Amino acid sequence: MADITLSSAVRSNLNTLQQTASFMSDVQNKLATGKKVNSALDNPNSFFTASGLTSRANDLSTLLDDMGQSVQTLKAADEGISSITKLVESAKAKANQALQSQSQYERKQFASQYNELLTQIEDLAKDAGYKGKNLLAGDGNDLTTIFNEDSTSKLTIDAVDYTDSSLSTGLNLSDLAEGQGATTSFTLQGGKTTITLTDGTTTLNSSSSLSDSNVISTTTTLEFVDAIDSPNAIISGSDTVTAGATVQDLVDSLNSISGVRAEFDDTNGELTIYSDQDFHISDTVDTHSAALSTFEVAATALASTGALLSDTGSFAVGDTLTLTDGNGFELGSLEIEDDTSVDDLTNFVNDFQGVSASFNASSGRLDITSEVDLSLTSDNADFASDAFSANTTGVSLSAISDSGFATDSDINRVVDRLNTALSSLRTQASEFGTNLSIVENRQDFTKNLINTLEEGAGLLTLADTNEEGANLLALQTRQSLASTSLSFAAQADQNVLRLF
Repeated sequence: MADITLSSAVRSNLNTLQQTASFMSDVQNKLATGKKVNSALDNPNSFFTASGLTSRANDLSTLLDDMGQSVQTLKAADEGISSITKLVESAKAKANQALQSQSQYERKQFASQYNELLTQIEDLAKDAGYKGKNLLAGDGNDLTTIFNEDSTSKLTIDAVDYTDSSLSTGLNLSDLAEGQGATTSFTLQGGKTTITLTDGTTTLNSSSSLSDSNVISTTTTLEFVDAIDSPNAIISGSDTVTAGATVQDLVDSLNSISGVRAEFDDTNGELTIYSDQDFHISDTVDTHSAALSTFEVAATALASTGALLSDTGSFAVGDTLTLTDGNGFELGSLEIEDDTSVDDLTNFVNDFQGVSASFNASSGRLDITSEVDLSLTSDNADFASDAFSANTTGVSLSAISDSGFATDSDINRVVDRLNTALSSLRTQASEFGTNLSIVENRQDFTKNLINTLEEGAGLLTLADTNEEGANLLALQTRQSLASTSLSFAAQADQNVLRLF
């Protein structure tokens, strides 16, 4: 090809076409890529400056994704605190309900419900995590959010531990004792004897002299003798009755003995003596060995649920039994009637929640089980007497342990702790809210900064499509004209051939 000689005109037009083609290639590349600087060869300064801006924008874009995850973690924690706050408020409502009730059993139930709420608080705190990070789960869950590419700007958010509600650094709310009940029992026993007091022909009345009775000597002094604990010993505290006393004196003396009840019917002269324990009346002073057999009472355990309570010295028609708990809250009362039986008493106790009773017919014992402190009392001083001694407190049961809501002071202490826990939750929610605001603000800032960096890189490298489109059109026109000019130059060389 080196031996081929082109005319000056042809060569000039050919160079113009080649140059135009090169320009068109550059313009087409700019239009295709949208950039006027595609490599360092195009413009080293703009290329490397834009690359630096783009690299920083990419780094910040990665950090922006991490900020977004931090925002979600904070939102999860905030949702957890909001829900925990509602549960703590519910626990406070339970405490206030307990405070409005004097029933130990109801308070025990409220204490159990309170503990269940604390369990739900702990479970909720454990479930408040996001992608393995839980700001409510304590150690190892602190959240660090990095804001710039060299990690010199960051925010560390300390986690709190609500997964154990009893922690003093957390909610400081401990489970309440739910209390443990106990069992007590007492024996239902007694006996009676009925004696008709007459003078041999007519019945005596309450004002009649005992000496008129055909069963008592005019010289006899009557003494009341314990036939069980201290056989043939005068019952402690009882008075002797002289033969000159009246029938009413005898009745009054009998009724003064704990566990013994005497009733006299003026219409028929019948004297009925009830006793919780064996005893007899002696007519021999000091030796107490000679007993009036008609005045002996043999007490036995009530052997059936149908046995009448009024057949004992502890119960009389008209007595009122009252069942109360340790707070003095009255569960209910039972009035003894002439047909009130052991079964009626058992059912009465069983009517109340947290209390149960069962009767053992073989021993005559009534077993009472209660979840709380309990007292069964009577307005009859002889109720549940023992060894001819009055039981002034009735039948009492002390629970092994009381519930955490047993007393008003217990409840008030819990309410104070709940108020402190609510204050702590609100403070922590505010702190998380502040942190969330910071992260979201930096997130918006980073988005805007990335846009600024990318815009700056674009100003250095992006092509003006309108300008490049005009350039391409001009180059196409130039190429067309150069082709025409080359054709004319070639025709000038062909004119020489016509000479031949």
